[in-house]
Amino acid sequence: MEYIAHLQKDNKLAEILGDEVHHLVLYKNIPLRLMSSIMSQQLSTKVAAVIFKRFLEIYGGEEPSPQQILDTPFETLRAIGLSNNKVSYIQNVASFCIEHGITDTKLLAMRNEEIIDLLVQIKGVGRWTVEMLLMFSLGREDVFAVDDLGIQQGMQRLYKLDGTNKKCLKTKMLALSESWKPYRSYACLHLWKWKDDK
Repeated sequence: MEYIAHLQKDNKLAEILGDEVHHLVLYKNIPLRLMSSIMSQQLSTKVAAVIFKRFLEIYGGEEPSPQQILDTPFETLRAIGLSNNKVSYIQNVASFCIEHGITDTKLLAMRNEEIIDLLVQIKGVGRWTVEMLLMFSLGREDVFAVDDLGIQQGMQRLYKLDGTNKKCLKTKMLALSESWKPYRSYACLHLWKWKDDK
């Protein structure tokens, strides 16, 4: 993979790249992927998968449209194991997507920062959530999740960074990540894996 050769120019990062090659995938129905990432916040991957499966079962196993989600009673969504807040946030996403005509085609034509600026307007959706969407649903190769705790911990250990001042830490992380462009998403994937394997 082309990205490996590029990231190997960073001697420290080269130490942790290993043999595994990561692939990013482009999924359909991006608004639903955003709702799925809200559902999975602060949950283990396993629990999140169970809740998403229950969610799809409400709609006979099919992926619902934003309108179908809005038409679903609040209590029905609560009953699958979602908190009141998460149900509200999912409904916010559905409403926003209808109001702003958010489609896969529209999002695919936009740059990363444009998508972040657009979607963080939704109550319950932060920058980190949109960055995860860009990486794991839109398959964007150059996303750097500076606010992600795992990335912060990984870079602190790999580059011997001081984490006592979060603002200084993020400034140093962003400076280091400059040389990884245009493949910062892959650097994040390798950092997460290395941190979890250690």
